[in-house]
Amino acid sequence: MAPVAAATRWRLLLVLSAAGLGAAGAPQPPNILLLLMDDMGWGDLGIYGEPSRETPNLDRMAAEGMLFPSFYSANPLCSPSRAALLTGRLPIRNGFYTTNRHARNAYTPQEIVGGIPDQEHVLPELLKEAGYVSKIVGKWHLGHRPQFHPLKHGFDEWFGSPNCHFGPYDNRARPNIPVYRDWEMVGRYYEEFPINLKTGEANLTQVYLQEALDFIKRQQAAQRPFFLYWAIDATHAPVYASRPFLGTSQRGRYGDAVREIDNSVGKILSLLQDLRISENTFVFFTSDNGAALISAPNQGGSNGPFLCGKQTTFEGGMREPAIAWWPGRIPAGRVSHQLGSIMDLFTTSLSLAGLAPPSDRVIDGLDLLPAMLGGQLTDRPIFYYRGDTLMAVTLGQYKAHFWTWTNSWEEFRQGIDFCPGQNVSGVTTHTQEEHTKLPLIFHLGRDPGERFPLSFASTEYLDVLQRVTPIVQQHQKTLVPGQPQLNVCDRAVMVSG
Repeated sequence: MAPVAAATRWRLLLVLSAAGLGAAGAPQPPNILLLLMDDMGWGDLGIYGEPSRETPNLDRMAAEGMLFPSFYSANPLCSPSRAALLTGRLPIRNGFYTTNRHARNAYTPQEIVGGIPDQEHVLPELLKEAGYVSKIVGKWHLGHRPQFHPLKHGFDEWFGSPNCHFGPYDNRARPNIPVYRDWEMVGRYYEEFPINLKTGEANLTQVYLQEALDFIKRQQAAQRPFFLYWAIDATHAPVYASRPFLGTSQRGRYGDAVREIDNSVGKILSLLQDLRISENTFVFFTSDNGAALISAPNQGGSNGPFLCGKQTTFEGGMREPAIAWWPGRIPAGRVSHQLGSIMDLFTTSLSLAGLAPPSDRVIDGLDLLPAMLGGQLTDRPIFYYRGDTLMAVTLGQYKAHFWTWTNSWEEFRQGIDFCPGQNVSGVTTHTQEEHTKLPLIFHLGRDPGERFPLSFASTEYLDVLQRVTPIVQQHQKTLVPGQPQLNVCDRAVMVSG
């Protein structure tokens, strides 16, 4: 690992010194908590305008920290987005895509053969250089087979599952999905870890909360810097909540799950304050992709003013809630208009640890510390991929679509709708429409719902096209796709014992 540049190291030492020096005078790097939600939408938090105002702890986190209204996932689906977070690289680079069909989303059922490649540098593996102890709580989703286990990719501890809480299954042709503590399978969803599909009752969020609290207490007692990746899945259909939260939300069962998550985040932040380590702990809250409108309104969330949802590359599928919290370091009550990406959490975490990102590969994530600590904005593109296809790019306030597609007519006629109530003629298409010669361009400031494309004949359109075209050409010219990991399924790989 190459050392960070002298100027960057000097700036970081100033920040870390303020956070507390060790006995020998060397700064202890800050603890890092990444709170990743599952299918939570941009519009699900009160701070983003949700009218029920049922997220007081997350709203307070934003008031005490920094809000990112233009923060994006790297993919409109769970697994590729998580791979991008932990590698700092687009899924097309790290292999989390499929070439089975053009622009096809890459699903990861129990029988998927692929997973995170050994040659990818995963964040906890790199943080070990700075002495971090790392734990994942919740959903891994980067492969089911033993070689893809999170403890083989840098994590020291794991409590959770390789997949989401789908099921229940018959345990004959298809087993229920396992839950692990480190290397040991300690049960399965719907068995040792029950989920009542009729009532929505499950205690999993409380279990995941306790795992987080216990880990934080242990690492603080040992005076070790820690990385906690809290990747819970209560807001992924079938949504669930524990008994004290069921029936408490004006939004139904999905709102119950959000309220329990909000309560849990509040308890985590309170513990950091009680242990007097909040000023030496960086916390970031976001989601893996947009709300799954296919499950709405009972089992899905809100993407606010944005078009469509999960599985699409419209704003509702990839723009996420995002809050940074670091008391005494990140100025309170600020809003950053930096275009952010979930991949930035990789690079930012390394920067917090005093480490440089790997120099032997393309890293797509930016270091957000200049934006968070100094208000600096960096001009950068956001690429929207669906499977193996570049669908769109955002640069500044403008978004250019090179392909538009929601889902097939066949699926749509079966009632599968990624954009319920949001048909935009010529935009939310059910056939794959190519616009590579004349992309559809929207101004997201004036038109966040992507309803009014700029006129092809306008000076504004031509100016934007002139700016976007060389960026896309350079990206595609230099792109070296990774070996696709999500092309093949085989029932023999399912964990049945």
